[in-house]
Amino acid sequence: MDRKIKKKKWTVKKVSGIGFIALVVSGVLYSFIFADRRSKLNVERDKITISTVKQGSFQEFIPQTGTVLPIETRYLDVIQGGTIKKIVRETGAVVNVGDTILLLANDALEREVMTRETQLYEQINIARRTQLEMENTSLRLESELARIDNEIALLRPQYERFKQLYSKNLVSKREFEEVEKPYLYNLKVRELQYSSYKQDSLTKASRAIEQRMITSRMKKSLDAVGDILDNLIIRAPIAGQLATPDLELGQGVVQGERIGQVDVMDNYKVRVRIDELYLPRIEKGLIGKFDYTGKTYQMKITKIFPTISEGRFEVDMEFLDGAPAGIKRGYSPRIQIELGSPLEATLLAVGGFYSSTGGNYVFVVNEDEGKAYKREIQIGRKNTNYFEVTSGLQEGEKVITSSYDNFGENEVLVLK
Repeated sequence: MDRKIKKKKWTVKKVSGIGFIALVVSGVLYSFIFADRRSKLNVERDKITISTVKQGSFQEFIPQTGTVLPIETRYLDVIQGGTIKKIVRETGAVVNVGDTILLLANDALEREVMTRETQLYEQINIARRTQLEMENTSLRLESELARIDNEIALLRPQYERFKQLYSKNLVSKREFEEVEKPYLYNLKVRELQYSSYKQDSLTKASRAIEQRMITSRMKKSLDAVGDILDNLIIRAPIAGQLATPDLELGQGVVQGERIGQVDVMDNYKVRVRIDELYLPRIEKGLIGKFDYTGKTYQMKITKIFPTISEGRFEVDMEFLDGAPAGIKRGYSPRIQIELGSPLEATLLAVGGFYSSTGGNYVFVVNEDEGKAYKREIQIGRKNTNYFEVTSGLQEGEKVITSSYDNFGENEVLVLK
């Protein structure tokens, strides 16, 4: 008899179909859940710059442009105005201390000086006459005192004899009085004369000191008046090279006018203008470097001018080992001024990426250098060569440091 054959539920065909569907669904789910859906951009490798992160010594410095100046400059300011009578030395001349540069003429000043000198000479003469009169008075008193002493010396023996004779009643009282009265009178006169002489001596000593002081002051005043005309001679205050504007004979100059300067030429300094932002960090002794004719020269800050003009302040820097041979006034070296001591840090080369990212992220290249991924980082200080990376990067990693302007908001770069 016939036997009913049961139909198979899981045929090879059916199992294969279900497996295929499951595989497709799994692929879709994996793509949906696990696949990298970040935005990508294809980038040509030869149009970017890749730098390697390294560990090294970081020295913070600021690049500044300075101006070479003589180590010392003295200005020629007119003390007494006048007209130029003679130009003794022209601009560019090398002068020594005290060399005459210009001669000025001032007729009114010369007449005033002559008048004042005449007045001072008259006052000095008056003081001398007063001193002479005091000396004569003193001599007269001394002479009168000497005459009285002589008179007393002559009368005393006679007075002593008559006094003895009168005591013995050998002469009359009238005769004794005729001798006694002149003697006692001269004693009284001498007492008065000596008191006057003593007072005159004290007064003379006091007035002599006063007269000497007055005479000394007048002589100093006379010397000072003479120096006024000496101010019409412009002399070199130091040895160096003279620099003056165009001056002409007969040209008038006024008191206080600056008509030139003398520069010390055997050494130089550099004056640097620095942004006021760095004023709290700038101090004396900081080192700066610049290259000149293939050699690096070191300088240090020796003077700080705290006055701020147009957002900048100035410092003076002097060469540590002497100025470079051949350097001239006015040369503008590019100086790197070091701020503090070097420290060990993670370093990333400076590049155009910073202007696009502000240092908040970079694209880090993977090991096979086929892709670069966006990564957040933190950047600290900066010098002209490197950024100091404080977090987000490790030594040996490779980073795109060229400009990111064409990368848009993409997170993955595919390097072709």
